[in-house]
Amino acid sequence: MKTFKAMIGALGLIVPLALAGNPASAEDTLKLVIGQINNWENQQPTLGQDAGIFKKHGLVLDNTGTQGAGETIQAVISGSADIGLGVGLAGAMRAYSKGAPIRVLVPAFTGTGDMYWYVRSDSPIKSLKDATENNTIAYSTNGSSTNNIVVAFVEELGVKAKPTATGGPPGTLTSVMSGQVDIGWASPPFGLQEQKEGKIRQVARGSDVPSLRGQTVRVIAINADALKTKREAIMRFVVAYRETVDWMYSDPKAQEMYAAKVKRPVELIKTTVENFYPKATMQSDQMADIDGAVRDAVKLKFLEKPLTKEQIAEFIQIPPRKK
Repeated sequence: MKTFKAMIGALGLIVPLALAGNPASAEDTLKLVIGQINNWENQQPTLGQDAGIFKKHGLVLDNTGTQGAGETIQAVISGSADIGLGVGLAGAMRAYSKGAPIRVLVPAFTGTGDMYWYVRSDSPIKSLKDATENNTIAYSTNGSSTNNIVVAFVEELGVKAKPTATGGPPGTLTSVMSGQVDIGWASPPFGLQEQKEGKIRQVARGSDVPSLRGQTVRVIAINADALKTKREAIMRFVVAYRETVDWMYSDPKAQEMYAAKVKRPVELIKTTVENFYPKATMQSDQMADIDGAVRDAVKLKFLEKPLTKEQIAEFIQIPPRKK
């Protein structure tokens, strides 16, 4: 019996030592779903992982792309993913108000100037004012920031075109060029080459909606249970995420890596980032104009009534930046 206990004791020492000697054992895996995974503002998990930033913080990210925030939110709610990127704030609030286990981890994008709407070059539509009830206008999926913007086009700008879900930019472009949809949506650099070649023509930008210009419109959403059970790893994720954003705007290699990934010239990427994605839009420390966002969510019928202060405190749980 003593010999058996001695063996167990020895194993008890050996196993932890063996695990400690294996670097992979110190890494935690987090499952991420990313709406519009090829957009610049959603590159932190992919570029950051390729650059070794998340590994430095003991994390391995299992990244999967979706067609938009609707799919992303569903994956987070079901628990098949821990974290969702590219999630429209209004859609996340709607899910939370209905009792879904979803929380905001950090703000991801402020303003709406990165999204634009376009038509075929031969379209009679010169601006959104020219659209009629017989026309269609695209957004990605229900609950996405493009959905929010299109609803705002209708409610605030009086656009008459019928909102239509078309998924991501590639599928949307196909729908526009084939005549299935009149007004498509995209996010640069996608579509810029087609504009240059005269195939499509821009008719609007998300920033045309006054109420959304200064708001946080997209967030990183997290499953409420994951936030509890994987909290330590999640906090490391936030640190690595913020570090990656800083790196994306300080090291030219980040744009080179992104250009290779999306198969676009580096100069085009540089122009795209400067004109559509200034670093200030990627701040992750505080929600911009949350009161306005809640008010607009009610006005645009994403919420039946405003969230209370207590609900907002539970819904939004932004970790402070480490000094």
